[in-house]
Amino acid sequence: MAHVINESCVACGTCIDECPSNAISEGDPIYVIDPELCTDCGTCADTCPTESIEEA
Repeated sequence: MAHVINESCVACGTCIDECPSNAISEGDPIYVIDPELCTDCGTCADTCPTESIEEA
C-alpha cells in the first residue's frame, strides 16, 4: 500500500529528495505520491517535519 500526503502538507520539499523511487512530485497546492512508483518504504514519512505523510 502506498503512502499518501494529507492536507497538512506545507510543501516544504523535504520528502522529495528523500524518496528513493522518485514517487513524490509537486502538486497543487500540496505534494503528491504516485502510488505506482511508491515502494512503501516509509522514508518520506520519517522525514516529514509536519507528519503529513501516512499509509493509505
